[in-house]
Amino acid sequence: MYLEHHPAIWAAFPSLVAGVLLVADVPSQAPTADQLAPLFARARARLAATSEAELPEIQAWRRAFGQLGLKPTQYRSAAEALLRRFRREDALPTLHPLVDVCNAVSLAFALPVAVIDLDHVSGFIEIRAAAGDELSQAFSGEIEHPDPGEVIVVDADRRVHARRWTFRQSRHSTVSAATRRALVISEGLHATAAADVPALFDALVPLLQAIGCAPAHRALLSAAHPRWRPPA
Repeated sequence: MYLEHHPAIWAAFPSLVAGVLLVADVPSQAPTADQLAPLFARARARLAATSEAELPEIQAWRRAFGQLGLKPTQYRSAAEALLRRFRREDALPTLHPLVDVCNAVSLAFALPVAVIDLDHVSGFIEIRAAAGDELSQAFSGEIEHPDPGEVIVVDADRRVHARRWTFRQSRHSTVSAATRRALVISEGLHATAAADVPALFDALVPLLQAIGCAPAHRALLSAAHPRWRPPA
């Protein structure tokens, strides 16, 4: 098992900072209100001062999506989509303890956070441009093919776990009540991402421990060290 970004991703986006965290002993149920409240408060404070579109973290992803040929207001990063929903509703839906905490951390830091059930990943995870013949399962259950050239998160069976980089996760590896091991991925492209991505994981780890998860291994990736492999 490993995770890596293709060299072309690092070449096209040299400011990219990527963090990964392996989580074991994922509980199917756990109270999260105490963990979520401070994160929601931080998000409210940032949104009270400016719109999500003006946050430097979101602006950087908009530029990246534009560089990839996507309309930034049609395909929003996962973080921007969460912030927009939270600004309108002042809440997020309750889905699963691990997902709920990760979504709240994403709100607080304005950075996309993906959570992938590792028992539904084959061999490895690569973040790369799509050939167009890979398979992605939409939340409707429909099987899709990514557009050639779009950035995908894909495994050894050419199964896509996220499309358009941070835009849409596949239903296939979504965390559920049966999940026991998960991989958390967060990436930033803005000027202070080298400090903010590690800070996100510094905040996330004790929150996960508080709901009964066991954060097992963590790494920060770069063009010089593009591959993460968990210890044996």
